Formats: sequence, C-alpha cells, structure tokens
Amino acid sequence: MTTVVTGAAGQLGRDVQLALAAADRDHVALDRAGLDLADPTAPARVLVDLAPDVVVNCAAYTAVDDCETNVDLAHTVNEHGVRALAEACRAVGAHLVHVSTDYVFDGTLDRPYVETDDTNPQSVYGRSKLAGERAAVEVLGDAATIVRTSWVCGEHGNNMVKLVRRLAPAGEPLAFVDDQRGCPTFTADLAPALLHLANDRVGGVFHLTNAGAVSWFDFVGDILDASGYDRTLVSPIATADLDPPRPAPRPANSVLANDAWAALGHRPLRHFGEPLAELVQRL
Repeated sequence: MTTVVTGAAGQLGRDVQLALAAADRDHVALDRAGLDLADPTAPARVLVDLAPDVVVNCAAYTAVDDCETNVDLAHTVNEHGVRALAEACRAVGAHLVHVSTDYVFDGTLDRPYVETDDTNPQSVYGRSKLAGERAAVEVLGDAATIVRTSWVCGEHGNNMVKLVRRLAPAGEPLAFVDDQRGCPTFTADLAPALLHLANDRVGGVFHLTNAGAVSWFDFVGDILDASGYDRTLVSPIATADLDPPRPAPRPANSVLANDAWAALGHRPLRHFGEPLAELVQRL
C-alpha cells in the first residue's frame, strides 16, 4: 500500500513520515512545493502519477488569527483545496484521511464534544475547516476519514511547548488564559493513530487527542515543570482581559471525547504528560 502525505514539511506531516518509515510502509512525502492546496489543479495533476492507496492530508492554512483578514485564502486552502484533493482521491481510488480541528465547535458545551455534536465555528479558520470536512465527505463518502484534533505539539514545528521553553530562560513573568480548556495532542502519538485509521479505512468523523484536559495556564505550568523551570513563572488571565485581544475567537471548551476511536477497539492515546516529558527530552 502506497501512502501520500500532504503538508509533509509541517510538524504533524514530519511525524507521519516517521511513523510510516517505522512501519516500513511505502510512502511519498509532499510539501507545499510538491502539492499546493492553493492551486486547484495540483491534486489531480500530482496524484494521477502517484496513484496512492491512501492520502493523509496534513496540509492546511492554520494561522488562526491571520485567517480573519485572509478569508479568501483560508477557504481556498482549507475548503476548495480539500475538495480538489478529495476529487483527485476519488479519481485514483484512494482513501483520504483528512486532519481537522476543534475550532469547528463554538466551545459552549459543559462536557467534552463527541463526534456527533452540532458544529458551530466562530472563526474564519473554523468555518473554512468545517467546509473542508464537508467537501471531503460530499465527494468521497465513506472513503473519507475526518480526524479532529486539538492543541497540537511536536518536535518539528512551532507550538506551545517550544514557545514556553523559549520564553522561560529570561525569568520574566508569563500570563496565559485559564478559561480555555482543551487536550494537548502530541504528533508522536497522533501520527501512528492516523495510520491505524488509514489501515481501517473506516469513513466518518473521529476525535483524536491525548488524554488529559487542562487550561492553557495549567498546560504552560506543566511545560515549565517538565523543563525544569518554576511553574510560578506563569499567572492566569481571563480571555476577556487579553490586551490586545486575539482577532479570532477561541472555543472556551475544546475538549474532544474520542468515542469513535474507542468504538473501533483502539486504546485511548496516553495522558499528554508522558509525550510532553519525552518531547522535552528530545528538545
């Protein structure tokens, strides 16, 4: 089975490649130069030659705040690009595993979101990603697997772990919000799980995160602890008190229940504290 990885230069794409190599799976890694979702002709042109069995799409326009002012680009990549990719998959008979986001929800529930909960994105990014989900399913039906994840961190990209470790040595006080909660998800665990779904070829929507729900304030404290810094460096702040405020609304509750994953008989991904400690050691 040949697998194509799009967005291969990103933090998730890099670890998907490592997972494929560890499984001794034939694969082709495509960065933006190899397949640009902003180009509507690129997916068909590239995939017809490669004829993969599976495509794992890690490519997206993920600059959440920038999406608020670059609306057309957000939808070009996250919606229309995904539709073109799905159409190319249909043409070559490939199954698509498409990575999406917790931002498709408005964050108002008082419990973890399950896969069947109503979506209600509040940001341009969230709306563009939801439109991409729907496009993939409309084109491919059960040949599309949608994977929503949250708070992604890995060795090969920019993320909260790297930000905190960059700021901490200065010893200056840090402030992070304590009224947004989610599940940190580490690419070293997410990538192999995506390959399990690729093997299962089960269509539909899946939530995949590491276990453990925290606020950003708590997560930053955990990063400081794991990195050997005093967690009292960080103080809590309310989202409403951010100055300047963030352009894109964030869901207050981003906690995703992984029910569909468990229903397939898979074990839950481990508590985020374990891959956090491992990542800190690698960094």
